[in-house]
Amino acid sequence: MKISLLLLFAVTTTFTYWLRQINLQHLKQHGATIPDGFSDAISQETLTKTTAYTLDSSRLGLWESLFDNALVVLFLFAGVLPLYDSFISGVSDSFIVQGLLFFLILTWVQTILELPFTLYGTFVVEARHGFNTTTPLLWLTDLLKSQFIGSLFLAIILSASLWLIEWSPLHWWLWVWGVMALFTLVMMFISPYVIEPLFNKFEPVDEPGLTEEISAMMAKAGLKVGRVMKMDASKRSRHSNAYFTGIGKVKRIVLFDTLIQQMTHAEIVAVLAHEIGHWKLRHILKRLIVSEVMLLGGMWCAWQAMQWEGLPGLVGMESGSFFARLIILGFVASLLMFPLTPISAWFSRRHERDADRFASAITGDPESLASALIKMSAENLSNLHPHPLYAGFYYSHPPVVDRVRALRFQRVSPWEGSKQ
Repeated sequence: MKISLLLLFAVTTTFTYWLRQINLQHLKQHGATIPDGFSDAISQETLTKTTAYTLDSSRLGLWESLFDNALVVLFLFAGVLPLYDSFISGVSDSFIVQGLLFFLILTWVQTILELPFTLYGTFVVEARHGFNTTTPLLWLTDLLKSQFIGSLFLAIILSASLWLIEWSPLHWWLWVWGVMALFTLVMMFISPYVIEPLFNKFEPVDEPGLTEEISAMMAKAGLKVGRVMKMDASKRSRHSNAYFTGIGKVKRIVLFDTLIQQMTHAEIVAVLAHEIGHWKLRHILKRLIVSEVMLLGGMWCAWQAMQWEGLPGLVGMESGSFFARLIILGFVASLLMFPLTPISAWFSRRHERDADRFASAITGDPESLASALIKMSAENLSNLHPHPLYAGFYYSHPPVVDRVRALRFQRVSPWEGSKQ
């Protein structure tokens, strides 16, 4: 079983590297071609920079992936897991304390081991291509904050889950699912007002003229202006973006200050309308429901699998603690779930297309969204020529060339709020 599992991991990993390789080859073959309709914002110089940035980023990603996979093989298949499991078991007799130490130490070690790649990516790759604006002190502060917050939340949810496992051995899968579902909802409520402000400054979009245009568009969608915020992303990076955060009364849309500097008012309104589309079309709610249903099914399967005596034998162990068995199960689950990656990506791309159509309908101006996407691609040095198979497998958004083409050739129907 150990050899079979290792072989499955090797096949899966090789497939991901093959996808990466054909994507880069496709870029090398077509990267000098300016797509139709992009010539006003994309020059040959920009394409050259894009190719260089994509190659540098992919090269770093490849080395990091090789390193991570080597650690996985070493930990699971070379005898490190039983040694670590035995060490943790000897530290305390408490089930909860053992679990906390087991997973927290793994998290900290992983963070430390990946620091060279993070540092190189930020201060070499991103700096080389003109994106990095963060300072070493700010980078270190972010790291310490994120580790403290992440460890705190992990300790809370682990403690609650492990207590439930001890309390209800036969039904813990249901109770633990409830804890995780509740935690997800709580985080969606508190993140915009508690977590995110620890890293960035947020303030209402108040640029003269823009506020009135946003107000008119949002009123048409039945929303309030106060939920559109500007984030000081430029203190860390020159990349531009926008995103949706929160749920219920705390939901809001965040625009990077870099995006506001790069776009016209009409383009900003179009980008904002796209994000509102996710909101009005209930994409967030749909994804939340699907993820919670899948989590519930996964927890039940985990409860069943954890009772199988042969689980440790999959990595050559004669026996293992609950925590070691959970690590093995998680590894196996990641391999079994891998084929679902393109399905999840397809649903995400469909939501993005729906949001694009929504933005076109509510603004009556698909060209502004198209030009905004082109500008974002140019400013972020995004790959305009991904291999179709790679994009189909991994991309959560349709390739930008396809999105722009669809926006420019679709029929735009007037927005009717009563339909939503």
